[in-house]
Amino acid sequence: MSRTSATFILAVILLAYLSIGSAYAINTPDWQAPDEPAHYNYIKTIVEQHALPILQPGDYDQAYNEQFTRTPQNTRSMSIDPLRYENYAPPLYYLLAAPIYSLADGWATSIRFFSLILGAILIVVAYRIAAELFPSTLQIALGTAAFVAFVPQHLAMMASVNNDSLAELLIAVIVLQTLHLFRSGQPSQRSLIILGFTLGLGLLTKTTVYYTAVPIVLLALILRARRSALRVSQIALVLVPALTLGALWWIRNLGVYGGFDVLGQARHNAVVVGQPTTLQWINDYGLGGLLSRGLTTTFHSFWGQFGWMAVPMPDSTYLMVGLLSLAAFVGWVWWLVDNRSQEPESRIQKRRPSLPAILLTLLVALACIGLIYYNFTFVQFQGRYLFPALIPIGLVFALGLDHLLGKIKIVLLRLTSHSKRDLTPWFDEAQLLAFAAIFILLARLDLIALQRYILPALAS
Repeated sequence: MSRTSATFILAVILLAYLSIGSAYAINTPDWQAPDEPAHYNYIKTIVEQHALPILQPGDYDQAYNEQFTRTPQNTRSMSIDPLRYENYAPPLYYLLAAPIYSLADGWATSIRFFSLILGAILIVVAYRIAAELFPSTLQIALGTAAFVAFVPQHLAMMASVNNDSLAELLIAVIVLQTLHLFRSGQPSQRSLIILGFTLGLGLLTKTTVYYTAVPIVLLALILRARRSALRVSQIALVLVPALTLGALWWIRNLGVYGGFDVLGQARHNAVVVGQPTTLQWINDYGLGGLLSRGLTTTFHSFWGQFGWMAVPMPDSTYLMVGLLSLAAFVGWVWWLVDNRSQEPESRIQKRRPSLPAILLTLLVALACIGLIYYNFTFVQFQGRYLFPALIPIGLVFALGLDHLLGKIKIVLLRLTSHSKRDLTPWFDEAQLLAFAAIFILLARLDLIALQRYILPALAS
C-alpha cells in the first residue's frame, strides 16, 4: 500500500470518526457520561471566578451522586452544582476549554466538540506510531488508527466533557517522541527540549500521565544512554522543562492543601468518602465473586457500557467482540512465533525484544497496574482506565487480525493451487478487504450503540 493511499484512507477514518462522534456529542443528553458534570463545573469555576477551584469537604456526596446517576430523569432534573469532586485535578484541559465555554455561553456540547477534536489528533498520532514500527505494511497503521477511532466506549468518552482526551493525546505524543530517540544518530537538543515540554504539559493535565508517561520517558532515556553516550546535560534538556512546568502545579497545591500533598490526592481521599470499597465487595461476594464481576465489567466497559455504566450492550455483542479479540490475540501470538522462527538460528539465542516493543509493552503494563491499583481501595471496574494504552492494544489487535487473515489466505491459495490462473493478486485484495471490513463493522457498531442502546435508555 502506498503512502498516498494510506493517507487518503486515514482521512476517511477521521471523517467517519468526526461524523459519528458529532452524533454522540449532539445527541447524548447532557451529563450522561462518567464524571462529566464535575469536569464541566471545573471549567465553569475558572470562567466565573477567574481562579482555579479548590477541592473542599462537601464537594463529594455519595448519596447525591447515586441519586443523580440512578435514572436519566434524575440527571435531567437535579442540579449539577454539588458535583465538584474533580476540583483537585491538574488544570490544563480546563484552562484550554475555558475560552470555548465563554464563547459558547456555557454550552456543554461545544466543549464536547473540543474533546472530539483532541481525539481526532490522537488518531493521527496512533497512525504515526504504528507506521514508525511497520512502515512497509501501512494497513497495520491504519488498523491501529481505526481501532482507536471506533471502539464504542472510547468514542463516547472522546465526545464528552472529560480531561481524558487531552491526557491520552499527550501520552501518545510522548510515546511517539520517545520512539524517535532510538533513530540513528544523537537526538537533537530541540527534540529533547520538546519531549520535556510535552511531558511537562502532561503533568499539568492528569495524574494518569504520572504513572504512564513518566516511566516511559525515564526508561527511554536510560536505554538510549546505554545504547550510545547520552550526556547528563542532554537528559537535563528533557527533565528541566518537565519539572519546571510540573512545579507550577505542585507548588500551588502545597500552598493550598498543605503538607506534602503536591497532587491534591490526600485531600481527594479525605473528601471522596462513601464509595463502594473493595473490602465491602469481598465481604458481600467473596474474592471469587469480586474477580468474576471485575473481569466481566472491565471487559464490557472497555468496549461499551454507556452513561454512568448503566447502559450495557447485549450479551451477543460482547460475545462478538470477545471472539474478535480472541482471534486478534491468537493471530498476534502466531505472528510472534513466526517472526522469531524466521531469525537465523545463530541469532535466536541472542535476540532481545526491540526497544519500541519494550516501551509499548511497559505502557500496557502500567495502564493495567493503574486499573488494579484503583481497585485495591474502591470498586472501579471501568475499562476506560486502560485507554491510555489504547494505541498498543490497537496495534496488537490490527497486527493479529492481519496475520491471521494472511494465514487464511495461504490456506486458500493452497486449496486453489490447481487453478490455471494465478489467484494470488485476488486473494491479496480479498485479505485487505476483509481486514477493512472488520473496522467498518466496528464503526457500524458505534452507530448501533447510539441508536439502539444509548438514546432509548438515556433520552427517553
